[in-house]
Amino acid sequence: MNNLNRYLESTLLKPTMTDKDVDLLVADAMEEQFVGVCVPSFWVKKVKRELKDQDIQVATVIGFPFGFEDTAAKVAETREAIKQGADELDLVWSQTAFHSGMGWPKIEIAQIAKICHAEERSLKVIIETAYLNPQKIREACLICQDAGADFVKTSTGYAPTGAKVEDILLMREILPSTVGIKASGGIKTLDFAKELISAGADRIGTSSAKAIMDAVRAQSRLK
Repeated sequence: MNNLNRYLESTLLKPTMTDKDVDLLVADAMEEQFVGVCVPSFWVKKVKRELKDQDIQVATVIGFPFGFEDTAAKVAETREAIKQGADELDLVWSQTAFHSGMGWPKIEIAQIAKICHAEERSLKVIIETAYLNPQKIREACLICQDAGADFVKTSTGYAPTGAKVEDILLMREILPSTVGIKASGGIKTLDFAKELISAGADRIGTSSAKAIMDAVRAQSRLK
């Protein structure tokens, strides 16, 4: 698969991460020319500064990892992340409101989408597919689409399971081509990344992006 690096968003969201980990993430992203990197908001300013004019998107997470915060807190977090230099915002939607049958998730996403788009930023909404059956995935995707999300994302990495090929196939069936799909959670191998892309994923969020590119080169040497 050509240009696999432009599907990969190298992710670093572990509690014990250090500045040296961030430096390595940035160096790898520049070397491999990944489409983006995803870091906690604490590190956005540093990463944005170090990537300079590179064609690499800086993403961060909002309401991570459970989406429990109220909308006002998420709005404030979004505005600050944009101020620090985030190009893309990965919002954990209000799972508790959705599972309660409330209409609030759509209102919340719409508010944050409006802020992002006014600043020419992209919004990805994490729906945590591990907790959703196919019908609920359908409902979630339609809510995200109607509310103005640019991407629908599978997982935070904190649920029992992450991205699944069958979920990506279903999401691609539901969503129009104007709404991207970000597969994330448990993507460790080249073969799995390829399966997800073939199923319809436009973006692969993974902490194994460098290892996946190493696997690409190893395969090329064997041909």
